[in-house]
Amino acid sequence: MDERYDVVVIGGGAAGLSGALALARARRTVLVVDAGAPRNAPAGHVHNYLGREGTPPGELLAIGREEVAGYGGEVVTGSVSGAERTDDGFRVDLADGRTVQARRLLVTTGLTDELPELPGVAELWGSDVLHCPYCHGWEVRDRAVGILGGPFGVHASLLWRQWSTDVTLFRHTGPEPTDEEREQLDARGITVVEGTVAALVAAGGRLSGVRLQDGSVLAREALVVAPRFTANSAVLRSLGLGTVEQEMRGSVVGSYVPSEPTGATAVPGVWVAGNVADLQAQVITSAAAGLNAAAQINADLIAEDTRLAVAAAREQHVLAPHREHDWEEQYRSHPMLWSGRPNPPLVEQAAGLAPGSALDVGCGEGADAIWLAERGWQVTAVDFSATALERAAGHAAAAGADVAARIDWQHADVTAGLPVTGPYDLVTSHFMHLHGDERRKLVAQLASAVAPGGTLLVVGHDKSDLETAARRPHAPDLFFTAEEVASSLDPGEWQIVVAEARPRQAHAHEGDVATVHDAVVVARRLR
Repeated sequence: MDERYDVVVIGGGAAGLSGALALARARRTVLVVDAGAPRNAPAGHVHNYLGREGTPPGELLAIGREEVAGYGGEVVTGSVSGAERTDDGFRVDLADGRTVQARRLLVTTGLTDELPELPGVAELWGSDVLHCPYCHGWEVRDRAVGILGGPFGVHASLLWRQWSTDVTLFRHTGPEPTDEEREQLDARGITVVEGTVAALVAAGGRLSGVRLQDGSVLAREALVVAPRFTANSAVLRSLGLGTVEQEMRGSVVGSYVPSEPTGATAVPGVWVAGNVADLQAQVITSAAAGLNAAAQINADLIAEDTRLAVAAAREQHVLAPHREHDWEEQYRSHPMLWSGRPNPPLVEQAAGLAPGSALDVGCGEGADAIWLAERGWQVTAVDFSATALERAAGHAAAAGADVAARIDWQHADVTAGLPVTGPYDLVTSHFMHLHGDERRKLVAQLASAVAPGGTLLVVGHDKSDLETAARRPHAPDLFFTAEEVASSLDPGEWQIVVAEARPRQAHAHEGDVATVHDAVVVARRLR
């Protein structure tokens, strides 16, 4: 099993497999954990399931598992001992000691039928001892049907009378029918037998009669009982979800886990479907509930995926704006985006050069251009952002009129081509956040703008910083090595002076200091 899934489905009946199928078709990673003990295992066939009428329960589940697997879902046999909320989802503990992680849970553990404690009831349950006329009424039509009395004895007798004219109500422990109920039973030809039922009588593995406490036996071919329906909620209890009692006609018939119509529970990220949430759900109803819950789970995951993508995009734009509107947003949202100091590689490489003409591409707020102009260089400074250029011109004016006069500020998108052709004695570009092909195209244009004997200086984020804790663009294609840039220059025209990953200190996300590396390329044009 994989360690982490989008959804772990706990319970592999109709609801669980239907939900898993929809999620797998939605290209979610899904694990179904099923104990292999479906509630309807004693029944011979599934009914009222359009297109699958009369299918044996085991065969229906086998078909469902195959369909889920066909779309990449996983189904394993086992049980879940507990689940726990984590920072990013849930930890699911399997009874065999294995543990998996899930972003969301769909719990479809069903219910347990707690049968009356009468000899023979459990042995014949699902064949001749029944409770749902819509599940089994057709199969016992026109036979001798008995109703085991209880709070719903009269109601059940009138209901099952639809399938057979031979219906007997064994009052057993049920209340005395009212005069109105007696009238209804008599009108429908339903016999009421007084006395307490002692046991069922079987012959050849089939029900043959009902024995009363006085020893008398009344022949019957089917007996209808009213189990207590108890939700299988152990794993949900481990998540803090309890059950509530369900009443019908003033009597408690069982317990269920409350949820919204979508299947969402009070615990975010946990959905329920099938009999664990709906005691009256038949197989087709449970399958529909599983599909409904799966659609809501997928929608919830899409919302989370989108939130994460937006957050990552916002962070990437903060760290690595790419287009003009991105840079404009960054500059406008900060009174000063950069330190105001020139980049160290420029200071190191240009300090020994005789002043001449320089091209600074991606000049930002102008620190490099101003530093060069202060040393006598005539500088053309280019940038995406009009706000950055306006700010840079202000800084140049503050440095002095003679400095400002030596800088020509150019607003341009260099990915569409350099606005000037040169040649220049020095062409420099620091940390241009361009992706692979755009970066390679720009380097070629920068190189073509260098005069013979001139210097090319390119600095960017080295690929070794992809794993650093320092703040870096979340886009691997923006990183490169000095060797990649150097190898793009014709060795017949260029002398590589420096091509290295140069370390320096930078701040990490938490404010700690981390070592990062700049890809630094210095090349001198030979001709």
